[in-house]
Amino acid sequence: MTKNPTAKPDLRLVAAESEIYDLMRAPETTSDRVKRLQMEARALAVEQVEALEKVLMQASAMAEEIARGGDAYPVGARELAGRLASDLPARAQTLKAIVGRSL
Repeated sequence: MTKNPTAKPDLRLVAAESEIYDLMRAPETTSDRVKRLQMEARALAVEQVEALEKVLMQASAMAEEIARGGDAYPVGARELAGRLASDLPARAQTLKAIVGRSL
């Protein structure tokens, strides 16, 4: 198959955090690979816990709205939402502290 001389070159952007493999360096050892994968797993775990913290704060705000929603919401739902609104921020802060200690 011949290439079209007027065709645009196949240029692709690479993300800034992408690594360029050094052909002159020795292959990664198994222990190096395990360490690298463990670090990646820890970073992903921290990201997920931080995402949970954010969702808990959003849920707390929604619960506060329901708790203050008046007669439009059933009494039991307002009471439960009020308890959640006061409890969830503390739970989110506990998660934040746990992640902070583990770093």
